[in-house]
Amino acid sequence: MKWLFILLGVGLFYLWLKGKKRAELSAKEAAYFNEQRESKILKPEVMAQCQHCQVYLPQSDAITVEDRFYCSREHLNHLDAQGWLGYAAWRASPNHDLRPESCLPDLVLIHHISLPPGEFKRRPCTQFIVDFFQNKLDISLHPYFEEIAAQKVSSHFLIARDGQVIQFVSVDNKAWHAGISSFLGREKCNDFSIGIELEGDGDTGFEEIQYAELSKLVANLQLRFTNLQFAGHSDIAPDRKTDPGVQFNWKKFQSQVGIPEEKFPFGLEPR
Repeated sequence: MKWLFILLGVGLFYLWLKGKKRAELSAKEAAYFNEQRESKILKPEVMAQCQHCQVYLPQSDAITVEDRFYCSREHLNHLDAQGWLGYAAWRASPNHDLRPESCLPDLVLIHHISLPPGEFKRRPCTQFIVDFFQNKLDISLHPYFEEIAAQKVSSHFLIARDGQVIQFVSVDNKAWHAGISSFLGREKCNDFSIGIELEGDGDTGFEEIQYAELSKLVANLQLRFTNLQFAGHSDIAPDRKTDPGVQFNWKKFQSQVGIPEEKFPFGLEPR
């Protein structure tokens, strides 16, 4: 009988100890979940501002491009009030200045550029162009870079071989892409033009994705500037320039965007 009472006592003590530990664990779990709930309640939602319309929205709901935020695809795909394209990579160039007062662009100039010349056929070279337009080109990397080291140039946009669109200057400002030039008797074409560089040379055809991105970009520009005409660098500086060259398909470009032929004063034939 004595041992029975001892065993009963041990059993009761075990049950009491087990219940105590269970209660302590439940209390800890409850405290943990309460803490998590309170932290979620107290922690504010990180907000972001749409680059295009300046509206604030939760950052988790925003479309992020580089370090910028957009509230909708529509705003991402259009020029903002400052003249920058949402979906482009922004690489601001110091080589720009203001357009003449009350001067809106009414001409799009198509160029080609390749640094080093023709090297894009063997390796990616887009970054060299970016560096050139930002005055950061390392002239020790190629002998040709020494020849152009003193030049201070830019364009508004560059379309790389893979279709990436890069913007260097707001369309509301003047980029330095045309040089000494004349368009139908008007001098200083930088004042009233938007420059678009296509990565390429005069010997190689341009990529289909470059035409597609060019068409998309121009359609966007036309929403803001409704009286645009189109020409090549060689058309406004024939004694100095040959770009975009005979490999550029003006008819393809015109048909993809649906631009009236009269907007091409130099025609649609290769040149």
